[in-house]
Amino acid sequence: MTALPLAVPAAAAGLAYLNARHGISYDWPMLSSFISATVRMIRAERRDQLNVFYELEALAQGPRADHPWIIFHGRTWTYHQAYDIVLRYGTWLKSKGVQQGEIVAMDFVNSETFIWIWFGLWSIGAKPAFINYNLTGKSLIDTIKMSTARLVLVDEESKANFAEHVMAEHGFVPAPATIADGQQANYGFEMDQSEVPRSVKSQALAQVQQQGITATPQKRQLEVVFFDKQLQDSILMLQPIRQPNSCRADQKRNTMAMLIYTSGTTGLPKPAVVTWAKCNGGAKFVSSWLDIKNDIMYTSMPLYHSSASILGVCAVLRAGSTICLSSKFSHKTFWPEIRSSKSTIIHYVGETCRYLLSAPPSALDKAHHVRAAFGNGLRPDVWEPFKERFGINTIFEFYAATEAPGGMWNRSDNPFSSGAIGRNGTLASLLFSPGMCVVRTDPDADGAQPLRSKDTEFCQVCDWNEAGELLYKLDPANIELKFQGYFANDKATTSKIVRNVKKLGDAYFRSGDLVRCDKEGRWWFVDRIGDTFRWKSENVSTAEVADAIGRHAEVDEAAVYGVQVPGHDGRAGCAAVVLNASALSTSANTEKGIAVKGDVLESLATHVTKELPAFARPIWIRITKQLQTTGTNKQQKHLLQKDGIDLQAVEQAGDALYWLSDGMYVPFTAKELKKIEGGGVKL
Repeated sequence: MTALPLAVPAAAAGLAYLNARHGISYDWPMLSSFISATVRMIRAERRDQLNVFYELEALAQGPRADHPWIIFHGRTWTYHQAYDIVLRYGTWLKSKGVQQGEIVAMDFVNSETFIWIWFGLWSIGAKPAFINYNLTGKSLIDTIKMSTARLVLVDEESKANFAEHVMAEHGFVPAPATIADGQQANYGFEMDQSEVPRSVKSQALAQVQQQGITATPQKRQLEVVFFDKQLQDSILMLQPIRQPNSCRADQKRNTMAMLIYTSGTTGLPKPAVVTWAKCNGGAKFVSSWLDIKNDIMYTSMPLYHSSASILGVCAVLRAGSTICLSSKFSHKTFWPEIRSSKSTIIHYVGETCRYLLSAPPSALDKAHHVRAAFGNGLRPDVWEPFKERFGINTIFEFYAATEAPGGMWNRSDNPFSSGAIGRNGTLASLLFSPGMCVVRTDPDADGAQPLRSKDTEFCQVCDWNEAGELLYKLDPANIELKFQGYFANDKATTSKIVRNVKKLGDAYFRSGDLVRCDKEGRWWFVDRIGDTFRWKSENVSTAEVADAIGRHAEVDEAAVYGVQVPGHDGRAGCAAVVLNASALSTSANTEKGIAVKGDVLESLATHVTKELPAFARPIWIRITKQLQTTGTNKQQKHLLQKDGIDLQAVEQAGDALYWLSDGMYVPFTAKELKKIEGGGVKL
């Protein structure tokens, strides 16, 4: 009779051990979410209802009809109200001649109108192309050309970017005869054949021919419509006509749902083909993984990016819950909007959490209802301080790219996986590991090509904890099944595919990122390929160096990059640093820009010497007031790299340059630069 009471605790202890060793309870929410999302997506495909418009319709006509979907600037729209408005926008778009399958470009800041247009396009079977509202001039024009859109919808904030004189500078010829009611301006233009790839030209021709528009490959009509309150009010007066299912028919998981452009951290944004698998299945996975029920998710990240649109708006929709939008990220509005909306989940991207952490402490820091933060790009040095200061229990970090065929996920409730971009227990590793591979790269080769074995000519697979490029497995006979590439850009698409990785004939997607995986199933971001540089025969990870510098008490933000040095091989380390105001001297506004207190420079030198090996220590520190970022708060380093250690360029930008000499950061002058150029200084 005593055996059973003794056996129960022993069995419980055994199960606890197995759970701790294999991460079963950790894996289960992720695996069940993945399985559920996949099954529901397959069912939707069989019913030919992959279009997420059907999810909105079901909610608007079901028990959740009166539940809030969108909160913006204090106003709320229920699912029923949103559905009605979306249909009216669909009616207006049909009146503009928008056809099934047509691509329509949108240049909007976050607003409810952004969503009305987006889902209005889906309601009639058209495809939106989200344009980054920060783009201007040639970058903006090239982005629109690449989309092949004939109709561009623009909000008031971006209107100046489409003024007639601006358009004329880029080859757009106004067509006054087609301007009506002061609401729209039509431009006819000659496509610059030297700038537009042949694949784009042929696709543009196919597009306009499909729409029944008279055009040639050299010329097509572009219509730009500016949205003001008068136009929006007139749209709301239209009939909410539901278009027949046939206009949304024949959609598959790998069919294009929309175009979303890459962040453009290394060049012009590229239009990535986003499929229904991501909009439908990916959003459902996130809603289940986050366990969104009656939550309110707050995002100030731009809707033109997949993180806020697919994993924010669509994920909340798939859960029948609520999204609170902010126009743009701002310290002033972030927490007040979260408190007033009673948001329970914060959505972040890039350096968002660092910016919040750098603000002065407040008695209201923990006065909110937030249970979790969700996003990607949370730096390891910010992770735990952010949780502690703002009283946030859980971080849901993910790693993915808009065009990538896979991703990683890390639910972090404790310091065990702080800073990791992904975490897998034994079960998740068995399921996902066959589709992933980490290979060694040659940093000196163009594009940091994978290293191959001399005997087999296959790629060299990394060991545990060894940094290498992350690859995702593709079907070599049907690449587009998982990777649809960049719209009308075969060259860019092909550059992301590597073959004969582990065996003859296989194919993998190149992430362009260096990662490492430890034996505990945690994945760590090391660097972006192209950011890593080589100095003194060692590879230097800019991300790891930036994390180390970021742990200094006076540093708000740091961007690390390699610079060319006359007479030296490789690239030396340089860090552009934003310091706390208290670190600047009273003579901060000098002719040379910013002046830093001597004790701060001394402590910075001591800090990097202690935290980093000699080859990784930044030789130069560029003190700046603000780092340039993308709309998703990702650092843009290319201009910093271009300036390098050119004193004139640095000082013209209002920055100050210091260098590590005899264990101290001291002002860098033209005299030292001449010594380096003459070989009189050993670095």
